[in-house]
Amino acid sequence: MRVIRFEQFGEPADVLKLCESEAPVAKAGEVLVRMQASPVNPSDLLNIRGGYSTRPTLPSIPGFEGVGIVEASGGGLRGTLFKGKRVIVLNRQTGNWAEKVAVSSQFVIPVSSKLTMEQAATFFVNPATAYVLVKQVLNIRPGEWLIQTAAASSVGKMMIRLGQLFRFPTINVVRRHDQAEQLTELGAQHVIIFNSAHDDERILIEQIRKIVGKQAVRYAIDPIGGKTASALIKVLSERARMILYGSLEDAPLAFFSRELIRSGTSIEGFWLARHMENLSLPARIRLVSKLTGLIRQGVLTTEISAQYPLHQFAEAVTQAEQKGRSGKVLLTMAPAD
Repeated sequence: MRVIRFEQFGEPADVLKLCESEAPVAKAGEVLVRMQASPVNPSDLLNIRGGYSTRPTLPSIPGFEGVGIVEASGGGLRGTLFKGKRVIVLNRQTGNWAEKVAVSSQFVIPVSSKLTMEQAATFFVNPATAYVLVKQVLNIRPGEWLIQTAAASSVGKMMIRLGQLFRFPTINVVRRHDQAEQLTELGAQHVIIFNSAHDDERILIEQIRKIVGKQAVRYAIDPIGGKTASALIKVLSERARMILYGSLEDAPLAFFSRELIRSGTSIEGFWLARHMENLSLPARIRLVSKLTGLIRQGVLTTEISAQYPLHQFAEAVTQAEQKGRSGKVLLTMAPAD
C-alpha cells in the first residue's frame, strides 16, 4: 500500500515522501481501516514541523483525522460490530495519510451515512472543538460576549454560526480585509482586522472596547498565542475565562501578572484529544449524535476548497497554507462507496 511519511521534521512539502509499505495487520483490540479521505489540518502541519504538543517517533505518518471503511478486526466486541462500517478515524499513533491504517477500536466512531465523504472526513477536529468549547467547556449563555481570534478559520466560522444558533454575540478578529469580507457575508456583525506583525495592540483593545462599551466580556478563545492573545487579557472582565486551543504564532504570551490579579481572569489550555479520552462511551455517542445533527443543519459544516489524490501530497500541503484560501484541503485515498 501507499503511505505518506516523514523521516525528519521540517517544511511539509520538503520532508514528506510517498512510500510503498506493507499493509498493517490489526492486532488484538484494533481494526484495519481502508481510508477514503483525510483533511490537511494546521495541527497536521505543525506536527510535521515538530512543533505539536507531542513529538512523534520518526519515521512517522501524518494525519490526525479522516474517514474510512473497517475491513478487518483484530478481535473484541467493538471491532466485530464495526466491521464493514464507515467510521471516523481519530489517529494519534500511526497517522491517517495512508491507504490503510490499523488503529485501536476505541478511536474509531461509526458515522452517519447521511453525511457526505467530505463532511465525514472533517467530522471531528473542528466541529467538536467548536461545539465542546461553547457548550461543554465555557457553557456560553445567550447574550454573553465571546471574543475569538483567527475567526476566518474553519473553527472560527463555526463559532459564528453557533453564536447565531445559541444567541450569543461574537467579536471576530482576523488579519486581512478579504477575511473580514468573508465573515460579514456569513453574518458576523463585529469583525476587527488586526495583524500582530505590524499593528499596535492598542488598536485591537480600543476597537473591542468601542464595540462592547461597558458590557462585560467574560469569554475569549484563541488558537494563535503571542501578541494577539496577550492583548485580549486587557479587555476581559472580572472572572473571565480565556481558552487557548492552538499556537499558530511561535511566540509566548506577554503580559503583567497584575492583569490577571486585577480581573481574576483564568487562562486555560484545551486539547480535544485529552477531552475525548476523559469522556465515557455514552458521552462520546451523545456528542457524535449532536455533531451529526449540527453538521446536517449547516451549523458545523466544513467548507472544502480542494481535494488531491495521495500522490499529490505536495500540492495539498502547499494549497492548505495559501493566503486567501477558504475551506479545507482533503487528501483522498479511494473513491467513496
